[in-house]
Amino acid sequence: MEAKTGEPLIHLGLLEEALNLARANSLWPLTFGLACCAIEMMAAGAARFDLDRFGAGVFRPSPRQSDLMIVAGTISKKMAPAVVRLYEQMPAPKWVIAMGNCAISGGPFYYENQYAIVPGADLIIPVDVYVPGCPPRPEGLIEGILKLEEKITKRGRLRKFRDVAR
Repeated sequence: MEAKTGEPLIHLGLLEEALNLARANSLWPLTFGLACCAIEMMAAGAARFDLDRFGAGVFRPSPRQSDLMIVAGTISKKMAPAVVRLYEQMPAPKWVIAMGNCAISGGPFYYENQYAIVPGADLIIPVDVYVPGCPPRPEGLIEGILKLEEKITKRGRLRKFRDVAR
C-alpha cells in the first residue's frame, strides 16, 4: 500500500508498532478506587502479585500522569461527573479497565429505574477491557492488564488508516 505521493506507509506502521509495544509494557494506572474492588487492585500491586512484572506497577496520583484508568467499583450518579472529568484529564493515548461487576453493570446495587447507580462505566466513558467478578481476584486484574497489553500491541496506525481509507 502506498500513499498518494508514492511513499510506502510501512515506515509509519513499524514506528507505530514499536510505540505500541513500549506503551503496552509501561502502563501507568491512575490511583483510583470507588469500592471494594479497590482492595483487590491494591493487592495486585503488592509484593505477592507484583504488577511491576507486567510493566503496570507505577500507580500515579494524577490523571495527567496516567494512561490507564481502572474503574474499580460502583459508580454512583453523583460520582459519575468526577469519573468523566478524570478520564478527560488523562493524556492520549489512554485506556480504561472496568473492574468488577459494579463497574461493568452496576452490580447488586443497581435496580431497574433506580436513581443512584450508573449501570456500567461504558455508559459514561469508553471501556477497553472488562474484568468480571465480585470482587475479582488480583489474578483477574492481572489477566485484564495482559489482555489490554495484547490489545495495544495489535492496534496499529496502518490498520486504522485502512479502515478510514475505505
